[in-house]
Amino acid sequence: MGLPALEFSDCCLDSPHFRETLKSHEAELDKTNKFIKELIKDGKSLISALKNLSSAKRKFADSLNDFKFQWIGDAETDDEMCIARSLQEFATVLRNLEDERSRMIENASEVLITPLEKFRKEQIGAAREAKKKYDKETEKYCGILEKHLNLSSKKKESQLQEADSQVDLVRQHFYEVSLEYVFKVQEVQERKMFEFVEPLLAFLQGLFTFYHHGYELAKDFGDFKTQLTISIQNTRNRFEGTRSEVESLMKKMKENPLEHKTISPYTMEGYLYVQEKRHFGTSWVKHYCTYQRDSKQITMVPFDQKSGGKGGEDESITLKSCTRRKTDSIEKRFCFDVEAVDRPGVITMQALSEEDRRLWMEAMDGREPVYNSNKDSQNEGTAQLDSIGFSIIRKCIHAVETRGINEQGLYRIVGVNSRVQKLLSVLMDPKAASETETDICAEWEIKTVTSALKTYLRMLPGPLMMYQFQRSFIKAAKLENQETRVSEIHSLVHRLPEKNRQMLQLLMNHLANVANNHKQNLMTVANLGVVFGPTLLRPQEETVAAIMDIKFQNIVIEILIENHEKIFNTVPDVPLTNAQLHLSRKKSSDSKPPSCSERPLTLFHAMPSTEKLEQRNSIINSSLESVSSSANSILNSSSSLQPNMNSSDPNLDVVKPTRPNSLTPFRKAKALYACKAEHDSELSFTAGTIFDNVHPSQEPGWLEGTLNGKTGLIPENYVEFL
Repeated sequence: MGLPALEFSDCCLDSPHFRETLKSHEAELDKTNKFIKELIKDGKSLISALKNLSSAKRKFADSLNDFKFQWIGDAETDDEMCIARSLQEFATVLRNLEDERSRMIENASEVLITPLEKFRKEQIGAAREAKKKYDKETEKYCGILEKHLNLSSKKKESQLQEADSQVDLVRQHFYEVSLEYVFKVQEVQERKMFEFVEPLLAFLQGLFTFYHHGYELAKDFGDFKTQLTISIQNTRNRFEGTRSEVESLMKKMKENPLEHKTISPYTMEGYLYVQEKRHFGTSWVKHYCTYQRDSKQITMVPFDQKSGGKGGEDESITLKSCTRRKTDSIEKRFCFDVEAVDRPGVITMQALSEEDRRLWMEAMDGREPVYNSNKDSQNEGTAQLDSIGFSIIRKCIHAVETRGINEQGLYRIVGVNSRVQKLLSVLMDPKAASETETDICAEWEIKTVTSALKTYLRMLPGPLMMYQFQRSFIKAAKLENQETRVSEIHSLVHRLPEKNRQMLQLLMNHLANVANNHKQNLMTVANLGVVFGPTLLRPQEETVAAIMDIKFQNIVIEILIENHEKIFNTVPDVPLTNAQLHLSRKKSSDSKPPSCSERPLTLFHAMPSTEKLEQRNSIINSSLESVSSSANSILNSSSSLQPNMNSSDPNLDVVKPTRPNSLTPFRKAKALYACKAEHDSELSFTAGTIFDNVHPSQEPGWLEGTLNGKTGLIPENYVEFL
């Protein structure tokens, strides 16, 4: 129940009921005053806590912003770039949020503390002052009234009248003070309903503004959060694959370290103890030594592994002779003497073991060094890119596309090894391979079929995309520009031997079909890259650095899948003609939605375009020396980057492009490959399309022709004249 109203008419009577009512109002004002004091104290504590929170969050944001990720290798993938940038993005969001919090804190004192203190001091304080005045007048009035009533009636009439007048004046003044006090109490009680609550509302509005700003920041952060989530998942998937590879390599190194030694530019290298003469006698100092047989140069670096620091200056000498030190001539074991051309005396060295000494001796006395050639981790078996091999792959693909294209985890879930080997033995039987119409029976699970396909590809004598092109493909994946990446990989694919390229095309067409059903089978282009990258592009040398490049192998496969129609159905751009032509007519990549393989990569050392071209040419020239004579004839032919279409395999259907030596105006021409127009002035067509009125255009490398009544541009190297 609320407080009873204070009537002005009761001020004159000043009854006990009036006093009780007034007392209840005074108690409410005291309660309100105490509450406001506590509220102001709590508000100041809240503002102080918010300031401390803001300071802690800013410090946290600064720590996030200062940390920089370091990746393994010479370049980082698009996902790694996104993750590395995430900490700075987090810091930016937190700082932005704290900026808004600072504005809220600055306004909190004005909108909350100051109005409450003002209300307490000016309104409640004024009411308390009025109460003091009212109590004082009450005491004065009561005292005069008692004194007046005690006057003797025997006093003179004039004295009595004067006393009455004085009492009337005091009573009137008391009545006025009572009215003013009641008015003030009533006013404060009414004012607190809005002047007390309004600052609290303003403070809450500031909080709501702050939280709304956080909501808007969260909305703006949503796109990056989605991208970051995908990048984290992709990186986790790559890590799981890479970790198993590194762990496998570590186990192999534990079992037989010499089998997996890194191919070094030096004939021999390792730690040796070198005998040095000192004033007090001789000492043995540990050195890391390298020997180059061609130049006979021995380099000795004093190094202490325990302290992790060099113990002196490097020294290089030219070998003159090396002699095994007999055990009975020195107290130390595993020693040999070295004589240098440019240093007098004999240098006595101690190897780490008898086998280590033997290797150093063989390297230094001119005999052939012991190299451990890198062996493929898979069985070479009888797997070949012949008619049987193509038949096996086609049968596996047919089984997958007809029976299991929508199975979840396709190609990622492996089959039982014994079943896979049994299926391969059946498929590789020449009798079964000759029965081209025979499909894989439904009794074989799809995971067994997919594992058989991958195992067969790993059983080939070398990876499908060849050892000599492995580094070139990796470098292409590390290029910054997506268009350049696709162009480089396009050219490299057409440098592969014909059978390798046809098998790769067969596989990429199939993987594109698998990726098109990723909503059912959950195998996106990125997931397929993780599965097939290490199989199709495995390195010749198994090292940790090579394993760290698996992520770029995956990107190469992603590009092949996403651009398989262009890469396999068109010839690469001819340098300085078609390349410039296509680049000049290429639409901006900004108008296309970026795919997982289209995000740019950042390299440590970015070279000018001319240097990149020279480096690419040098890589191509060096790799040509290691290719077979048939591949050399393909690479050095007048068609430059066009594939060699001469195949003796009856199962391989190949289209032989013919290029006219001269262009005769207004002739008919037939399309060799499919082409999708990238400009309004170009024509779109499929392989086998017939064009009318074909004649040279004003643009180099392009023809002009008519198709279905429409005249447009046609790439010159896409057609043959009839």
